[in-house]
Amino acid sequence: MSQPMLDDRQKTALAALMGAPDPVLEGLQVYVVGGAVRDALLDLPAGDKDWVVVGARPEDMAARGFIPVGGDFPVFLNPHSKEEFALARTERKSGRGYKGFTFYTGTDVTLADDLRRRDLTINAMAVDAAGNLHDPLNGLADLQARLFRHVGSAFSEDPVRLLRLARFAARFTEFKVADDTWALARDLVEQGEVDELVAERIYLEIAKGLSSKQPARMFEVLREVGALERVMPGLTYNDRIGEQVQVAKDRQLELAGCFAVLCHISDVPAQVAEQIRAPSEWRDQARLLPELLACPVLLQPRSHVESALQVMESLDALRKPERFIQLISAAACLEPVPELEWDVLRKVMASVDAGAVAAQFKAEPGKIRAAVRAARLAALEQFV
Repeated sequence: MSQPMLDDRQKTALAALMGAPDPVLEGLQVYVVGGAVRDALLDLPAGDKDWVVVGARPEDMAARGFIPVGGDFPVFLNPHSKEEFALARTERKSGRGYKGFTFYTGTDVTLADDLRRRDLTINAMAVDAAGNLHDPLNGLADLQARLFRHVGSAFSEDPVRLLRLARFAARFTEFKVADDTWALARDLVEQGEVDELVAERIYLEIAKGLSSKQPARMFEVLREVGALERVMPGLTYNDRIGEQVQVAKDRQLELAGCFAVLCHISDVPAQVAEQIRAPSEWRDQARLLPELLACPVLLQPRSHVESALQVMESLDALRKPERFIQLISAAACLEPVPELEWDVLRKVMASVDAGAVAAQFKAEPGKIRAAVRAARLAALEQFV
C-alpha cells in the first residue's frame, strides 16, 4: 500500500490523534479511524475518536483491563481514557433496515476489511500509532477533490448512510456527491430500505444537520433522491424554506427554532416533529410559530396593545419567557418583526405585581384574574 502524500501540517495533525502513549495499548494493533482522521486532514477540530483494534480477541482486551460495553459486536472502554475501542469487523446484510446486519470479529479481520464496510471513502481512513495514514480506498484523493464517494455497493443496503450523506453535505458545503453515489442513494430509496429507519435515528441526524454550516443542503440531498417525503412525511419543503432555515442558522437560533422555521408552512408542523420523536420543545415551537405568524399585530405590537397582550398570553410569555423570545426570533426570520418591542412589552407585562393586585380582592377571589389582566393592560397602555 503506497503512502499518500501529506504536507507537514497534516502529518502533525495525524500524529496528534494518537495522544500520549498509553501502557494498556502496548502490543496492540490500534488505529484511530473515520471522522477524526478526516477532520484532522481538513485542519478541523477533531471530535470524538473512533478506535479500532486489529488481531485481538475479547479475552485479550479483558485481560488488559478493558471493560466490555458492546451489544451487537465487541466494544470495550479503555480503563484509562474511557474511550471506546471496537474490534475490527466485517458485516453482511441479513435483513431489512440499518439493523439488518450480522458481524464477524475474528482475529483474521484486517484493517482494510474494517474500512471497506464504512460509508464514504473520506470516512474510511485510519492512523496508526506511528502517525502513518492508511488509505486503501483513496479517501485522501476524494478529500482533496472535495467529493463524497461511497465505499462499495453496500452503501445502498444501509439507510442511515443516506442520512449521513445528507448531513455531511450540510456540514461540508464545498463537497459534491459523486454521480455513482447518487445512483446508489436512489436505489436505497426505491428498494424501500429508507422506510426501515427508526424515528429516533432520523431525529438525531436532522438535529446534526440543522446544526451544520448550511442546513438546507441536507434536505436538498434527501429531496433529490426522493427520500425527504419518506423520512419526514408531512413536511412541505422548497428552496425558499431552505433559505429561511439558513437565516435561522445564521442568526444562531436554537435547534427548536430552526426546526419551527423549517416546518412553518407544513399542514401540521407539530405532527412532523412527532413522527421523528423530536423533543417537546421542538413540537411546541413548530405548533406555535404558525399561530404567531397569523397574528395581525405581529409586525406592529404597539398599534393595538390589547391584541399584543392576547398574543403574549396565548404563548404563555410570563411562565415561559425564553420560549416566547425564541418564537419571536423565529418569526423575525420570516417577517420584519420588531423583536425589541416585543421583548419590552413582555417586560412591562411582567412588571405588574400580580400578588399585590390579588391582595386587593381577597374577599372576591373570582375577580382576581380579570383584575390582574386589567392591570397588565393598563401598564401596557401607559407605556405605549
